[in-house]
Amino acid sequence: MSDTTTPRPLPRALTPFRHAGYRKLAVALVLSMFAQGVWIVALVWEVIRIGGGPGQLSVVTTASAVGVLLPALVGGVVADRVPQKLILLTVAAVELAGMAVVALLSLADATQLWHLAAVSFVAGMGMAFYYPAYSAWLPALVAEADLMAVNGFEGMVRPALQQALGPAVAGAVVGWFSAGAAVSVAAGASLLGLVALTVVPLTPVRREFDPESTAGPVASAIADMREGFVYMVRTPWLLATLLFASLMILVMMGPLEVLVPFLVKDRLGGGPGDHAAVLVAFGIGGAVGSMVMGSLSMPRRYLTLMNLMWGVGCLPFVVMGLATAVWQIVAAAFVLGVLFSAPMVIWGTLLQRRVPPAMLGRVASLDFFVSISLMPVSMALAGPVSEAIGLRTTFYIAGIVPGVVAIVAILWARLPQDELAHPLRDEPADRSDGPDTSGDDDGGPGPAAEATAPAGVS
Repeated sequence: MSDTTTPRPLPRALTPFRHAGYRKLAVALVLSMFAQGVWIVALVWEVIRIGGGPGQLSVVTTASAVGVLLPALVGGVVADRVPQKLILLTVAAVELAGMAVVALLSLADATQLWHLAAVSFVAGMGMAFYYPAYSAWLPALVAEADLMAVNGFEGMVRPALQQALGPAVAGAVVGWFSAGAAVSVAAGASLLGLVALTVVPLTPVRREFDPESTAGPVASAIADMREGFVYMVRTPWLLATLLFASLMILVMMGPLEVLVPFLVKDRLGGGPGDHAAVLVAFGIGGAVGSMVMGSLSMPRRYLTLMNLMWGVGCLPFVVMGLATAVWQIVAAAFVLGVLFSAPMVIWGTLLQRRVPPAMLGRVASLDFFVSISLMPVSMALAGPVSEAIGLRTTFYIAGIVPGVVAIVAILWARLPQDELAHPLRDEPADRSDGPDTSGDDDGGPGPAAEATAPAGVS
């Protein structure tokens, strides 16, 4: 008798690792996220080492934010024109060079504030090119049915490494040795990530260009940005979600980043350790939410569920406003992390499956721009608003307003009708995003087809 046992299927969360190219990319991602987590903390202590205070640290962080914002929309244009692996390799090489320079300067006791600001600015610019290129590259490396699992894995890796393991290692190395040693650890991990990235297969850009076009590079880039913006405006599910997300970020990020420390210290008598526990709980919740969502299939009501989870997911801010003990804020932060990150898995998969491949880099850059542009505004407003209306009321607003706006967005853009008209099933052969009018390889509509469809259908 012959042994004809059937191999056990992989859990859904692990199915992307069947693809050799993605396994290599995942290794590069893990190393890069760890390096970023170490770098963030090491940079703070390097500022402190050279005698800097909050004002000097603000200069460095502002330089990074400005670096991200300036080329954010250009990054999407490049991602739709240049093989994404080459973009990621360039960004990784630039980040490695910056970390190496800071490590050498620190170990030689030659660091000046402008050195750190300049490196942060360049690293921020790199991030503006990294995100759209990475988002546009994934569908070329893994099967469509595996995208949920891919985004779930990455949603787990980022908080686990950037907010937990990386900072913990950096703190230990700074304490035992020096900030320069911690930056060296970040540079070493970055180097290994760059090496891992070099062995990922190079895939062509999934876009056709007009060989008869005579437009210059600047005019062509502007036309590309305009095309991406028009696509966003004329695609109701995309526009409604981005508008809702921008308002959600405006009302929630300031309270989370700026006001929680004062709530812990002034209202509940907590200290830095308690604040750290809140942040860790938020990060762990994000990792759990991402991994759980990545282990599931795409929901039938994916647009409605995604927006409602974000809206309802802000209700823990109300609990924070009512909290009488630190543990209550820690628990609320965990739930907030779960319900904030889980819909991000749906969102990333939704963009990669419904946006035409030729447009994905530009749409991802618009998403990235919206996500980061209002964060500094929210943080700047959080303090004055809380002083004007009270800390507790500010948390109430952060908890209630997103839910109301989510319902308005769902009804205004007719998202329930849209998701039923365009089901995103797990089997690639069953994908139905509308009639194929553009000849795209994935069977979905081209930019013109989806952008000109009636509201609620695109």
